[in-house]
Amino acid sequence: MRVAVERVSKTYADRRGASVEALRDVSLTVDAEEFVALLGPSGCGKSTLLALVAGLLAPSAGAIYFEGDLPPGRAATAMVFQEFALFPWRTVQANVEFGLEEAGLPAAARAARARDLIQLTGLAGFEARYPHQLSGGMRQRVGIARALAVDPAVLLMDEPFSALDAQTRQLMQEELLQIWERTRTTILYVTHNIQEAVYLADRVVVLSRRPGSVLATVPVGLARPRAEAMLGAPAFIAAADRIWSLIKSEAREALREAGA
Repeated sequence: MRVAVERVSKTYADRRGASVEALRDVSLTVDAEEFVALLGPSGCGKSTLLALVAGLLAPSAGAIYFEGDLPPGRAATAMVFQEFALFPWRTVQANVEFGLEEAGLPAAARAARARDLIQLTGLAGFEARYPHQLSGGMRQRVGIARALAVDPAVLLMDEPFSALDAQTRQLMQEELLQIWERTRTTILYVTHNIQEAVYLADRVVVLSRRPGSVLATVPVGLARPRAEAMLGAPAFIAAADRIWSLIKSEAREALREAGA
C-alpha cells in the first residue's frame, strides 16, 4: 500500500480559541513496503501529520490517498503510540486480540493470529501476564503485536521508543527491524532522534519548525538488513550530518519560540 500526502495543511484552535497553523503545504509519499521516518523539531506537527494519515484528524487543506488494493476487512492503518496504551485489565493475549475482536473475527481465529504475533514479537511465555507485570520494552512489544494483528496496510508509529531507557531503546530498534524484514509492512515512523531515524528508515522526511513544512527528504544509503555495526558507517554519518545541518537552526528557533 502506497501513501500519498498532497499539499496538506492543518489549522486548529488552541485552548484559548486562537488559531494555530500546525502544518503548511506538506507533500510526501511512502511507497509500498518502505520504511519512512518523519523528523523535525518539537512542535513541528509530526504527530499531527501521523494523526491525519490515520484518519483521526481531517486536513484543513490538501488530501491524503492510499494507493493499492485493500482487501475487504483489512485495515488501512494501525497506530503504535508513544504511551503504551494497553488495557491494564487485559492479559497480553487479550490485548493483542483486541482489534480482532472489534473486527468480529471468531475466537479460535483471533487466538491463533495473536499467538503468531506474540511469537514474532518475542512475547511467547508471557501470554497470561498483565501490563503491570511487564517491562517497558515488553509493553511496547505488546503494542506492536496488537497493531500488526489487524494486518494493516500501513503501520504508523509515533515515537514508540522515546519513553524507554537507552539500552532498551536500542534493543527495540533492532527487534523492529527484524519484524519489518519478516512482514515488509509499510511504515511511517515519527521520531525526534536523528540516529534512530537513519538506523531504521529507507528515507527521512525532515520538517521545519511550526508550521511544519517539508525541508528535504534524505535517502539513507545503508544496505538491509541493518546491523548495529552500521552506526559508524560513512553512509550513516553522512545522512545524520545532512539531517542535523537541515534541522539545527530550526530546532534552535523552535526552542526560542517555546521560551518566548
